[in-house]
Amino acid sequence: MDSDRNTPGGEKPLPGGGALDAARAFIALRVAILTVSDTRSPDSDKSGDLLAGRIAGAGHVLAARTLVRDDPAQIRAALEDWIRDGAVDVVLTTGGTGVTARDCTPDVVESLLTRRLDGFGEHFRRISSEIIGTSALQSRAVGGVADGTFIFALPGSPSGCRDAWDGVLRWQLDSRVRPCNLAEMLSRL
Repeated sequence: MDSDRNTPGGEKPLPGGGALDAARAFIALRVAILTVSDTRSPDSDKSGDLLAGRIAGAGHVLAARTLVRDDPAQIRAALEDWIRDGAVDVVLTTGGTGVTARDCTPDVVESLLTRRLDGFGEHFRRISSEIIGTSALQSRAVGGVADGTFIFALPGSPSGCRDAWDGVLRWQLDSRVRPCNLAEMLSRL
């Protein structure tokens, strides 16, 4: 099979399909990170650190970063501030996506969404199941759009954040990815 069959000149095939079109301009997005945890502090937030490093490494801008407790009101307040803020294009939350009584991040995120991206959670869990098997079903990772801002709720573990970024978000937030990407849709939201 010819690996370049679906990639016209100047495009590099990507893992899992699609291609990176070097002829297209890269658009740096402004990304905020919300860590949701009852136990972590800014000094022990390894998942937030990982995401901040991945965001910068991809050429995007870290627009804001904060940590709140597993409390629906605190999560909602932080998300609503960033949704209203024209300087934030994407919000990544980490933590609170499991099945315990305190895990409420997906519930808050879903209540704010004007459009769901069900494929994000489905694709993330597919990638995750290749690594952790059936334990992937415990993740309630969700994504969508809230008044023109993309929001993705990721697990609290560094490995879960790495899988979500490297396997999905890195590519969908890159304006050079073909056949399509989320970055190019921002102006139409």
